[in-house]
Amino acid sequence: MKTIKGPAIFLAQFISDEAPFNSLESICAWASGLGFKGVQIPTLDARFIDLQKAAESQTYADEIRGKVNAAGLEITELSTHLQGQLVAVHPTYNELFDGFAPEAYRNNPPARQQWAVQQLKYAAKASQNLGLNAHATFSGALAWPLVYPWPQRPAGLVETAFAELGRRWTPILNEFDACGVDLCYEIHAGEDLHDGVTYERFLAEVQQHPRACLLYDPSHFVLQCLDYLEYLDFYHERIRMFHVKDAEFRPNGRQGVYGGYQSWLDRAGRFRSLGDGQVDFKAIFSKLAQYNFPGWAVLEWECALKHPEDGAREGARFIQDHLIRVTEKTFDDFAATAPNATFINTLLGL
Repeated sequence: MKTIKGPAIFLAQFISDEAPFNSLESICAWASGLGFKGVQIPTLDARFIDLQKAAESQTYADEIRGKVNAAGLEITELSTHLQGQLVAVHPTYNELFDGFAPEAYRNNPPARQQWAVQQLKYAAKASQNLGLNAHATFSGALAWPLVYPWPQRPAGLVETAFAELGRRWTPILNEFDACGVDLCYEIHAGEDLHDGVTYERFLAEVQQHPRACLLYDPSHFVLQCLDYLEYLDFYHERIRMFHVKDAEFRPNGRQGVYGGYQSWLDRAGRFRSLGDGQVDFKAIFSKLAQYNFPGWAVLEWECALKHPEDGAREGARFIQDHLIRVTEKTFDDFAATAPNATFINTLLGL
């Protein structure tokens, strides 16, 4: 068994124009001061990392890693969640997702998609240059607006959407494979990969690609009423990343899963700071230890109530307290019997 690494923190929700959240050096010093040992870095803000440069220059990649190491931290993974979203966008969302791309690619979906694909390929090489073995992203979505089967979907629509999704991602997965990096899809509402069934559909379209792996985040499954513990039994061999994020689902006579178009504050299902929600993290950490999870426990803070700095401070302690230092012996070893073939045969009547 492996002891999970951590605690680490995903920086995306903390980046701002105010110190210490406005540079890689200062945000790493802040995270280290809270007790974190690793940082997961988003890749759209050049103040923190220039993704293309990290892909094309080993020297620059070494400088980035050096800045993080100087704070006593490691880089756990890079993230291209927003770029991955743009690999596949249903026309309904074209304008809404344009803000994820540089201005030069807006109002031009084909050019925006090409930019996104290149970003993912840069991420593969940048991860390799940084000595990383996993990378976080979203799948994007072609069928999501049609997730509810009303009006009735035309026969073949879902199959066509997933075939196209597989066609778009296969060259990217091949690039990650060439760089020795697992590409981990965060299973998430708004993505065509939003549960186990859709992930399996996708795997079939990419020929069970060995690099098509998973980022496990139980909070999204709480909001879907999906069994997030059994999910680990099904997919543990593909899980390479772990976002430690809490959530709660409290339906009532007025609202349920869909939330009535309300804000995050008022929805029946909402994300919470660690320890404030309903996720059974003791069971999750136990299962991940049981299944030899090879990666980091990374805090992702998203809470409609608590201040992010409080969520980060409490989250570092929360993760540390849940890490299981795995045992190297069995509890009843003291009563073990030495191997003895003659004795064994006698016990079996052989």
